[in-house]
Amino acid sequence: MTKLKESDLYQPIQKHFYKQGYQVNGEVNDCDLTAMKEDELVIVELKLTLNVELLIQATKRQRLTDFVYIAIPKPKRPRLKRWNDVRHLIRRLELGLITVSFTAKNPKLDFVIHPEAFDRKKSMKNSKRKRAALVKEIEGRSADYNIGGSNKTKIMTAYKESCIHIACCLETYGPMSPKNLAKMGTGAKTPSILQKNYYRWFERVKRGVYQITDLGREELQKYPELVSYYSQKIEEY
Repeated sequence: MTKLKESDLYQPIQKHFYKQGYQVNGEVNDCDLTAMKEDELVIVELKLTLNVELLIQATKRQRLTDFVYIAIPKPKRPRLKRWNDVRHLIRRLELGLITVSFTAKNPKLDFVIHPEAFDRKKSMKNSKRKRAALVKEIEGRSADYNIGGSNKTKIMTAYKESCIHIACCLETYGPMSPKNLAKMGTGAKTPSILQKNYYRWFERVKRGVYQITDLGREELQKYPELVSYYSQKIEEY
């Protein structure tokens, strides 16, 4: 198979705009492709891969017109999450996106996104649940125990803090019911945490009563700051 070149993207896009009645030109003042019809100017930047350089190039063209597209070969098997994130970024930049497929005899265009104003308020409204989940997670943490930007390290979450709080209560007072634990401030998720027992820190000794396991006691030693914090909270009850 012949290796694709950026110039291979030009002809199918040129044909498309030509059929729509545009005057089409290549390489005009550093623009890969221009299409002009009456007062409407369309600029298309061509690249084999979607990268930062392409996005910078395209946003510079927005100084000349509102109708700027980036054009790339259609990804063979894009990872859905990354592809969705890429499309969101392109919409956020108010650019258009054209993909060109070369699998058939004749190249096929797909106008994935058209350039249009980005509605940030609408975007935030659609993300209310994600914002609520973020705020809930922030409020569920007692302090900052993680280093931002860390990779391949265990993250202290609000869920794990709740597990540590419950474990501290059981270590201090012995077997307890979820109801009594919740009264000590372990939270509404206490019954679920004990039943699911994700970290295997707890075991049921009888119906509705749980105790800490040896593994739980061992794991608590890894979090001295939190154990100290929750031990002090326990004393307040």
